[in-house]
Amino acid sequence: MTDEAADPRVDASAEPAGPVEPAEPTGPVALGIERTPTGHAGVDAHLARLADADHLEEHGHVEVYEDVHRGLRDALTALDAPPVPGPYENRS
Repeated sequence: MTDEAADPRVDASAEPAGPVEPAEPTGPVALGIERTPTGHAGVDAHLARLADADHLEEHGHVEVYEDVHRGLRDALTALDAPPVPGPYENRS
């Protein structure tokens, strides 16, 4: 009789001691954040652009975020602009 069969280190049917970690994703993974429409077409278009970052590596996110920020800032600035007179509102 040998001691190999009684050795607990050789048991191939034993389960791992701790939880098994899932494999790391090989590429970018979308966060799955739901974007609720605002009702303002220009703002919604800029917010939809954020989805472009879902499929980019981290270094590509900056360009998308800056583009969206610029567009949202312009939309907000446009709210402070004085209204342009219509064709019949500029009578003398």
